[in-house]
Amino acid sequence: MRRVRYESTGGPLFLEEAPVPEPGPGELLVRCEAIGVTLPVVRKVTEAAEPVPLGGEIAGEVVAVGAGVGRFGAGERVTGLCFGHGYADYALLREAMASPIPDTATAVDAVALVRSGLVALGALEAARPERGEAALVTAAASGVGHLAVQLAQARGAGRVVGAVSDPAKADFVRSLGADDVVTYGEESWGDPVDYLLDAVGGDIFRPALAALTPGGRLVAYSSGGGTIRAYDLLVGAKSVIGFQMARIARGEPELYERWRRELWRLFEVGAVKPVVHGEFALEDASQAHAAIESRVNRGKAVLHP
Repeated sequence: MRRVRYESTGGPLFLEEAPVPEPGPGELLVRCEAIGVTLPVVRKVTEAAEPVPLGGEIAGEVVAVGAGVGRFGAGERVTGLCFGHGYADYALLREAMASPIPDTATAVDAVALVRSGLVALGALEAARPERGEAALVTAAASGVGHLAVQLAQARGAGRVVGAVSDPAKADFVRSLGADDVVTYGEESWGDPVDYLLDAVGGDIFRPALAALTPGGRLVAYSSGGGTIRAYDLLVGAKSVIGFQMARIARGEPELYERWRRELWRLFEVGAVKPVVHGEFALEDASQAHAAIESRVNRGKAVLHP
């Protein structure tokens, strides 16, 4: 089989031949039909001290199962988060991380919706939204952000604002249902909002906190770092809530599964529509990474073996 690898930090991605892996206990062997590209994986290539397997979201057909697997069998279509080599023709997926793909969805729909949608829905849940409240979503054109905009609308937000790095993305974000769009460099982000879902971090924190109404909540789920001053929270009694999807997946599997079912329900009724920026061949994985790293993507970048 083919898989994508790199040999040094920041080094080029390349295809290599590798044996098809054997599923171990509790694992599924999946023939990959679609592979989601995420910013955390892109950052591993450019920042990790040692080369790591390129994992991430995969979707496809189960071709074999390991000992102890009871929920899935050969021929079923699944999606989930792969922690090993996921940029490949075949990948191993833990049964606990797998979920079925409905007949109404494609593999590309699945990788564009499930993992990014779980992060977006989890961040939204962490904000404890109430119907009619105003919301702001940073990185609103990203794989997670474009779903967060739609989910906020579906949850009854009175106004949804999308924040983006480039004004050229404004029309796309409005097409998702956003009422207003701002860019990070603007002096003011408009009327204050009740809660803010932030996927950027870093220098964005200060204007993001300023955009909150008194008592507002900022949910931080970025891997981009950054510092928040206590004084900026004290003024206006604002709060910051950290959200990490991995903690939910490991520690609250029932909640994780409930969110997955909710995402598919919203997809099937048309309330949430994942958008794909582009489908790239395995040998073009570096192009997909470049689209994410430069933040030109509108929606999800997907590898298509």
